[in-house]
Amino acid sequence: MKNLTVEELENFVRPFYTYKDVMHDLSHIKRILKMAKMLATHYEDKIDMDLIIYGAYFHGIVYEKEKQILKFLKTKGLSKEKISKIIQVSWESQKEKTPITLEGKILHDAHLIEGGKTFLIVKSLITGTLRGQVLEETIEYIEKNILGKFKPHLPETQNLYSDKEEFAREFLKELKENL
Repeated sequence: MKNLTVEELENFVRPFYTYKDVMHDLSHIKRILKMAKMLATHYEDKIDMDLIIYGAYFHGIVYEKEKQILKFLKTKGLSKEKISKIIQVSWESQKEKTPITLEGKILHDAHLIEGGKTFLIVKSLITGTLRGQVLEETIEYIEKNILGKFKPHLPETQNLYSDKEEFAREFLKELKENL
């Protein structure tokens, strides 16, 4: 069985990410992959890195393009078992999911810690602006729908995500005091 190259993956997914906003385009996938590769170093002998890489590229499109992904992977000669695992890891990478596989946990947590400590605020403010929200609406959205809503699954990400949420809480507190 042949492994897909990053070029093949990017050529397939690029059209699907072209129309996504700047926080959810192909650069989003590359940020998640950067974190996933860092987390994967703790589990090198226990994981299939291909599942993480493929799952990352399909992360932002699996919920709307699963059939096209399946067709693409079949045409590339991957086994049914491998394709099934790739799809599972792609789904497990979603913030609201509870991953079962180790690869899914790595990708899920990489998604949570994407961009480092300040990125939750940066991404939320940009996304809120793109949705046409005023600042107060975006702050309310962050507080009601993001902070305290997601849980990392790996010990290596517990403190990283906790620090990210604490930074966001402090940032929003100060921001609201000065509006």
